[in-house]
Amino acid sequence: MGDGKDPVQNSVHNMGLGTKNRQKQTADICKQHLREKYRDQRGLVEEFILEFEGARKNCDVTRWNRFTDIKDIKKEMLKRLEAHFEKWLNP
Repeated sequence: MGDGKDPVQNSVHNMGLGTKNRQKQTADICKQHLREKYRDQRGLVEEFILEFEGARKNCDVTRWNRFTDIKDIKKEMLKRLEAHFEKWLNP
């Protein structure tokens, strides 16, 4: 490697980027699903999203990963998300 960069370090860095991209993608899928399914309650959906992931300064998209599982089945993830949102709506 003539560039002086450690290939192992570069690989670890790239894996970190992949994980961040997946986490953001999961967050985007969840938010889009809520906005579409509960479009007549848009204000409440936006309030839930803000409360769930935090305001800009404290925003944490990794929180959406709590709805995923090892099998990464989207249908199951969305069912868990809906159940959590419904429970939030009707505590």
